[in-house]
Amino acid sequence: MPSSESTPRIPDSVPKFTHLEDKDDVPWIPVRSQRNADGSESHVWEKWVAFSVDPMYLALFAQWDPGMIVRKHGHFSPHVLTVLHGDFLCSDRICGVGTHIELPLGADFGPFRAGPKGVTLYEVMMGDPRSWSDDPDAMTKVLEEHGVIQLPDPPIELPAGLKDLRKIYQAAKSQQSS
Repeated sequence: MPSSESTPRIPDSVPKFTHLEDKDDVPWIPVRSQRNADGSESHVWEKWVAFSVDPMYLALFAQWDPGMIVRKHGHFSPHVLTVLHGDFLCSDRICGVGTHIELPLGADFGPFRAGPKGVTLYEVMMGDPRSWSDDPDAMTKVLEEHGVIQLPDPPIELPAGLKDLRKIYQAAKSQQSS
């Protein structure tokens, strides 16, 4: 039998359970918004089921409204996601139920466009989960193709004093168009 010195056991540490459809455990928060060509609004909704700062990681469920467009981007950590329901277009590739994407640190993917029924994802960022983007032209092109206007990102609260970097991308985009 192994001694307690040979295991990483932490007394009183227990598993935590969350379910995609539970409405009372973890709230859905809007993280991206757009105005569609017909005047309606669409959003990306996230349910952050595990957000740790030591070690840093984020696990979440995401629901994208039909037609939602998300910019080409990467993360400041490795990132994996799996499509649970619906589908989306990642650049020119259709990703349906069961699709798994591994995004290594330093890589980017997208832009994305949710299918007609939207898409539900399970995602994990293994380190700093914040995103970066250096290709605003790709986003501008897909927005124009679909008559969509990107709206300001809804406010979010990040733990441990992490700065929300989404505005930096928007500022770079507006500077480039000036």
